[in-house]
Amino acid sequence: MRTRVAVIGSGPSGLLVGQLLTRAGIDNVVLDRASKDYILGRVRAGVLEEGTVRLMDEAKSGARMHAEGLPHDGFSLAFDGRDHRIDLFGLTGGKRVTIYGQTELTHDLMDQREKAGALSIYEAANVTPCDFEGHAPPYVTYEKDGVTHRIDCDFIAGCDGFHGVSRKSIPEKAIRTFEKIYPFGWLGILADVPPVSHELVYANHPRGFALCSMRSMSRSRYYIQCSLDEQIDEWTDQRFWDELRRRLPAHHAERMVTGPSFEKSIAPLRSFVAEPMRFNRLFLVGDAAHIVPPTGAKGLNLAASDVHYLFEALLEYYQDRSNAGLDSYSAKALARVWKAVRFSWWMTTMMHRFPDTSDFDQKIQEAELDYLTHSRAAATALAENYVGLPF
Repeated sequence: MRTRVAVIGSGPSGLLVGQLLTRAGIDNVVLDRASKDYILGRVRAGVLEEGTVRLMDEAKSGARMHAEGLPHDGFSLAFDGRDHRIDLFGLTGGKRVTIYGQTELTHDLMDQREKAGALSIYEAANVTPCDFEGHAPPYVTYEKDGVTHRIDCDFIAGCDGFHGVSRKSIPEKAIRTFEKIYPFGWLGILADVPPVSHELVYANHPRGFALCSMRSMSRSRYYIQCSLDEQIDEWTDQRFWDELRRRLPAHHAERMVTGPSFEKSIAPLRSFVAEPMRFNRLFLVGDAAHIVPPTGAKGLNLAASDVHYLFEALLEYYQDRSNAGLDSYSAKALARVWKAVRFSWWMTTMMHRFPDTSDFDQKIQEAELDYLTHSRAAATALAENYVGLPF
């Protein structure tokens, strides 16, 4: 088989770059080791920056997002028993975020790819990118139903996540990684109950961080900070609701609607960046190159900005036969990545209680929150990063 771009991974980044390429007339094949049903069953984030919304529209995949997504003009920082609203819309000159589940976004992209007749290969075992560092055209091999297949291509887009094969295929001496592991995790649940507020609530409390989010006005996504030693089966729904209430201002706790959860998990938090993001004909995209803690809602949105830079570079190559965009891809992507890594780290350190926090550290955190909610300049910096830096 021959194609121009082989895309490894059919999460949002792989499907988005594939759909943009297809609409531009650049043939591509998307491969994934998982099944379609498994991919659509994964629960992920749901806060979209305006740049991500714009790319979905460019891919002609945003109709349902606009119909069902929830535009948010602000969010609350809760501490000292009170809400302190960050006016995203007012502070950024009219920008906002959209609440729309990543699973739904993935579904929309899959549907559009199928309508376009573009090829996706699921349950492809032992996917391997080959010869991407040399002058000869690269290729990808995979196994399906016991048969080994080969896809020859011009370029490989590695969109297969942190644990995927793309980054692991790069020689160790050619890549540098940076990592910070946080000493806690997030215990999260999904429940079909109305959200406690019409906007997100980020809570800083002596018992630990909490986040009240939603997927719709009838489905809520809640998180609490927990120890990495916690066992998920020790957390009944009732125990979770009781703990969440303790960490919220009284007016939220009193009106919270509870119910049975249908998803519950504990996620560790880390910051991770791999440099560079280009290895001749192989390009790393999204979680294959970087991970951020979810506090700043940047993971999916960083993947979208990577897609933007890569798609523009490939378009320039095929339309103008120019390598300029391909040569600058890594530097452009990483410049935005590191700003988002910094923001996510800052939000995480400001909102969580760390095991080794001293009295001095605690006073600094309290002063930071007080300054942030009383200074328009500080709140504007937060808002600009939260709605997404330009790309």
